[in-house]
Amino acid sequence: MCTGPTPRIDTPDGPDPRSTVPPARRAPRTARAVVAVALLLSAAAACGDAGGLVGAGSTPTAISPDRLWPRLTPASSPAFEIGEVDSQVVAGVSVPGDDIRAVDPVALVRAEIKEDPGTYAKGDYAETARRMADCGKSGAAGERCPVLRPYYRDLTGDGHEDLTLGFRQLPGQVTAVRVYTVEKHRLVRVMHWEDALSGVELAGRSVIIRSPSEVAGYEYRLQWTWDPQQKSMLLTHDEMLRTGSRALGAAPGPSSLSNPSNPSNPSRPSSPSSPSSPSASAR
Repeated sequence: MCTGPTPRIDTPDGPDPRSTVPPARRAPRTARAVVAVALLLSAAAACGDAGGLVGAGSTPTAISPDRLWPRLTPASSPAFEIGEVDSQVVAGVSVPGDDIRAVDPVALVRAEIKEDPGTYAKGDYAETARRMADCGKSGAAGERCPVLRPYYRDLTGDGHEDLTLGFRQLPGQVTAVRVYTVEKHRLVRVMHWEDALSGVELAGRSVIIRSPSEVAGYEYRLQWTWDPQQKSMLLTHDEMLRTGSRALGAAPGPSSLSNPSNPSNPSRPSSPSSPSSPSASAR
């Protein structure tokens, strides 16, 4: 607390009896007010900086965007079918009591393999189909089981948990990521993606996937966010970032998908693993 002489503030009835300032000639009211304000300001200055605004320096000049080819007719339809909206009822898998935790994750992967024998039974990911035998019948995964630990979180905002599931597409370094929800007593897949992964995170209503890039020191960052109108997870961000300056929606923690048996630095596939993959046009 700053101390000092009490400023003299005269009143119409006479000098201020509390003041320690020597008396002076009576002055007009305006002059007395000016003197009082000056004394108060000087006393405040003696107490140090009161925390006022401080300049942050010069700001860069804003540059408006330049529109290119203004006479070009805007396109009315997409050039490629990339499957932005993925919402599909899972056949053959029930949801007891509408509780998604009661759904066997291994049964979900087996159902997908059954629906696509060309890719799994005899295709590029035949090793995944063979190793499903190591997962057991009740979902108890062994070391060789390609199904990763499931994660449960409300991604759709309806107050009920949803399922985020991953499984390896062997023998390569690709991992499939799926999101399932329950709608009208049915299990519905609302997001799917396959890629070489360096990290997966859940943040709010979003699934964030990081993948290695062909450019040294950079990685891809893709974000799917729940859209209540489309009732699906939409690809809302697709960007390339330096690996040393990640700006993810959530810090790595229990919500991240991980698998210690996977190599920590897989290579990105040269082509999308599925015709509906957004990477066909995004990159």
